[in-house]
Amino acid sequence: MNNGKPNWWSRPSNAPEAARISTPPPAEDGDGDFPLPAPRPPAVPDPAAPAESRPAGDLTETAPAPAFEVSEPRPLTAEPLTAEPPASAPETAPAVELTKPVPAAEAAPVAPAPETPAAAPVPLHAPDEYRTPPYGEPGPWAPAPPVQRPPAPVPPQQQGAVPPAPAHPHPQPHAHPQQHPQGPVPPQGGSPWTQYDPWGAGDPGFAFEPAPAKKSRKGLAVAGALVFALVTGVIGGGIGAYVERNGGLTTVELPQAEAGDTDRAPDSVAGIAASALPGVVTLHVRGGGSSGTGTGFVLDTKGHILTNNHVVDGASSSEDISVTFSSGETARAKLVGKDTGYDLAVVQVTGVSGLKPLPLGNSDNVRVGDPVVAIGAPFDLSNTVTSGIISAKERPITAGGEKGDGSDISYVDALQTDAPINPGNSGGPLLDSKARVIGINSAIRAAGGGSGEGEGAASQPGSIGLGFAIPINQGKRVAEELINTGKATHPVIGVSLDMQFNGDGARVGEKGKDGSASVTAGGPAAKAGLRPGDVITKVDGQRVHNGEELIVKIRAHRPGDKLELTLTRDGKELTKTLTLGSSQGT
Repeated sequence: MNNGKPNWWSRPSNAPEAARISTPPPAEDGDGDFPLPAPRPPAVPDPAAPAESRPAGDLTETAPAPAFEVSEPRPLTAEPLTAEPPASAPETAPAVELTKPVPAAEAAPVAPAPETPAAAPVPLHAPDEYRTPPYGEPGPWAPAPPVQRPPAPVPPQQQGAVPPAPAHPHPQPHAHPQQHPQGPVPPQGGSPWTQYDPWGAGDPGFAFEPAPAKKSRKGLAVAGALVFALVTGVIGGGIGAYVERNGGLTTVELPQAEAGDTDRAPDSVAGIAASALPGVVTLHVRGGGSSGTGTGFVLDTKGHILTNNHVVDGASSSEDISVTFSSGETARAKLVGKDTGYDLAVVQVTGVSGLKPLPLGNSDNVRVGDPVVAIGAPFDLSNTVTSGIISAKERPITAGGEKGDGSDISYVDALQTDAPINPGNSGGPLLDSKARVIGINSAIRAAGGGSGEGEGAASQPGSIGLGFAIPINQGKRVAEELINTGKATHPVIGVSLDMQFNGDGARVGEKGKDGSASVTAGGPAAKAGLRPGDVITKVDGQRVHNGEELIVKIRAHRPGDKLELTLTRDGKELTKTLTLGSSQGT
């Protein structure tokens, strides 16, 4: 042990071996470094000479490997490195002598060995059983020396040339220069050969070249997996977006029910509509600087069509009325007759074949809640079908009144329905469950205080479920009269009513409109005993609350029908029976 470190590279040399080591000359530059001496060929003594006369260290037997001669450590001195070219020797690698610095006082000159023929060297002593370096393999307590790479080719030097000494500004106490078998190599930073020193790991002058870094296969595998995941994610996202937007990669075929029977029950809405649509027409009227659309239905095979008066009231001639059937055929129509008091009119088309008249029902048989179907052209949407029920019967309504003198007011004892009716439905049929006409759609009650006038009024924006139809019994009578005579008759009782009366009932006026008597002489009322000032409260047992309702109830009958009137006179209630008269309508 030396300074706490195992001295594994040598044992103490004996005196003859130390005497052989020459003292290096002092360094010229004084930098503290020392050179390695050039290798010398071993001396070959005469084999005939006696052993006693042989110089110490003579080799007479062939050694298995060149021996290393190591001297005792001594203080470092700056001595130049000298190299001597090897003499002619066998082509075996010369032995390398490692020398350590020794004090100048102890250094003894070493005489050069005589040049003798080369002979096989013999070991200096018996083999070491502990195999201590350099005579054997590293001991169990010493680390294995590092693997060194082969040196770069060294250019041949001329005999006697001395290489420049390397500069070591800070000499290392444990640095041991080593000679290469091919010649001295200065320990430079770029040299592949360096002296191994187990305690000199921090010496920058003897740093070993780091082994090249190996590429990590694991890192390459992870990078490849990430790239693969990214590519597959992009491809998968693209495919998913395409499938989402286009519904898949293949043609989509949705399930669907097979074609079946398209027939419907005759009493269903579809059955009623299929049966009635061929007999419903749409009317387009121009005249008076305006135009309008309405509905009508076929009455007979002669081409007579029933509609509302306010639908065709603006037409001045037959050229202003056109009729379009559900099949799409169009024909011109002429006005046959109209009646303002009933708001009914009849037009006729000619030269049209295949007409399908609608059957007429009986409005007296209708009950509240019966299902109904309305067909028309609301807002010029022809062949529109809506359905509902009968909401009420005998609703007294008035329509018209735009002229101001009352001549255009219509009085209707109407059927009320919640089937949607809008402008354009006027004149269309209201059908029962057997596709029979039970009314003529004529008026609607508008939201916002509308008075329920005819559909042609500008104050009626649309349906709110309050539609009114003229009972077909009244429409049939008026239509027959218009077709036969061109005029319709109105039933009358022969009195003038006080329309300003605010009490309950219809009061007979004191005077007529032109100052004449309020009760027509010889008329139905005079014959029944009515007097001016009487207040009529019931007609055939049904209450009336004003004069308009009394007119509606009277016009719901035919001329010649008998009525039972209940009236109040001087606080007494009286009952009178009369027969309705007739007047010519306008």
